[in-house]
Amino acid sequence: MDIAVKYRIISEIINTKDEELLNRIKSLLKIDDEDFWSDLSPEDQAAINEGIEQLDKGQYVSHESLKEEIKNRFNF
Repeated sequence: MDIAVKYRIISEIINTKDEELLNRIKSLLKIDDEDFWSDLSPEDQAAINEGIEQLDKGQYVSHESLKEEIKNRFNF
């Protein structure tokens, strides 16, 4: 199948609001609703939640400042 046709199908799926159609496509493609979250250990879930909370509070290091720190620490 032509890649352009695949992109058109994807575009139509993204833009549709027809829940019945989406559920039929999901069934056809054998996509289940299992979420990876339940497969994570409680420790991993807690660590991810802690990281999200830190981001929400603005407690993070920018990519640029991290690059600068690595450059200075390891003389890159």
